[in-house]
Amino acid sequence: MPDTAFPLDAATLLARAEAAMGAPDAEHDRIAPNLAALLESVHAEARLSQMGRELTSELIETLLCHRISAQDWVRRHPEVLDEKIEAPVFLTGLPRSGTTYFQYLFDRDTRFRLIRTWEANNPAPPPSTDPASVQARIEAQVEIDQRRTGIVENFAAMHLSDPTGSDECHMFLSQSFGAVGFHNFLNVPSFFDHVMDKADLVTTYEIHKRQLQLLQWNTQPKKRWALKYPNHTMAMDALLAVYPDARLVMTHRDPVQVLGSISNLTHALRDPRMEGNDPHEVGRQMFDFIARHIDRVLDFAAGPDADKVIHVDYYRLLDDPMAEMEQVHAALGIDTPDEVRAAVTSWRAENPKGKRGANPYALERFGLDRDEVEERFRPYRERFGVPHEAEALAALAAGAGA
Repeated sequence: MPDTAFPLDAATLLARAEAAMGAPDAEHDRIAPNLAALLESVHAEARLSQMGRELTSELIETLLCHRISAQDWVRRHPEVLDEKIEAPVFLTGLPRSGTTYFQYLFDRDTRFRLIRTWEANNPAPPPSTDPASVQARIEAQVEIDQRRTGIVENFAAMHLSDPTGSDECHMFLSQSFGAVGFHNFLNVPSFFDHVMDKADLVTTYEIHKRQLQLLQWNTQPKKRWALKYPNHTMAMDALLAVYPDARLVMTHRDPVQVLGSISNLTHALRDPRMEGNDPHEVGRQMFDFIARHIDRVLDFAAGPDADKVIHVDYYRLLDDPMAEMEQVHAALGIDTPDEVRAAVTSWRAENPKGKRGANPYALERFGLDRDEVEERFRPYRERFGVPHEAEALAALAAGAGA
């Protein structure tokens, strides 16, 4: 029997969201194919547990509410769409390649505006219209984080996150159900294929931009956005169609280590949500997931907009973050003030590697053959000069001891 308290059909979820917001979803047709593909995949492949059904139903209804709310704000205040999102910086790279770490370094620089975790999960009303609500939303985010930590084993060690800290773009891209990140916490391979091959990702980024405009509306001074999400690599052409003056900063880490890490995270995120969470199934899916990221990165690097990407070595970033920050700042045409140096140095000292716990992972657990993986990822490694992780870390250790 279907659980009517936690429905997983589009019509019911939409009706509940519209009733909750007291407004219609006037643009539902734009995102309906993506939502239909997600729900079809959920029913056919996800093998949801009762908790998984509850979490998935709540998330989809929440995302519908967020997008309906954004539409309603713009309907009542059309000047929101006059907000200019100028020269945003997109922090991206293969998943698990240091993008979150880099994001937290960017967040030490007050010249940039980053999405806050509480904003990502509770974006309305726009902060400028109701500053008194901010503290309540932060407190709500603390509860969300505590709940997630209780659900996902070892989450703090796997993913750096704080209620008032900077967050990625997943929730804003998910308002259109155009984010491939759904596949990391839900077993939805056919939905992943839909996003990669069929989804209108320009619409996804237009909805993303509107959410930024709402957050920026009536605020001064206007700051340059720094926006992190590994899966931006999957949609760089669509991203630039919406943000033509954007620059991308791309981290590069050993893709074999990336695959082991994303497999470990995906297995942990799915575990409370599904029945029969097979690590070998996760490994096969994440092998394809990372391979297709790599294909998109290589295709873009051979295209006309390749010069819009600033490349960052993950290992140099860990070893000397200020040196990498300086190079990125120079490529963006800005300086590196002393106060930024001091803030980055202080944050790094306060957040040493392993502070939030260890996160071990191995390819063998996920049924992956190292030689096969190495061969599939070889073109990426050669194109960007990415070392094997053991060699890179040994070189850094040798340099530190010299």
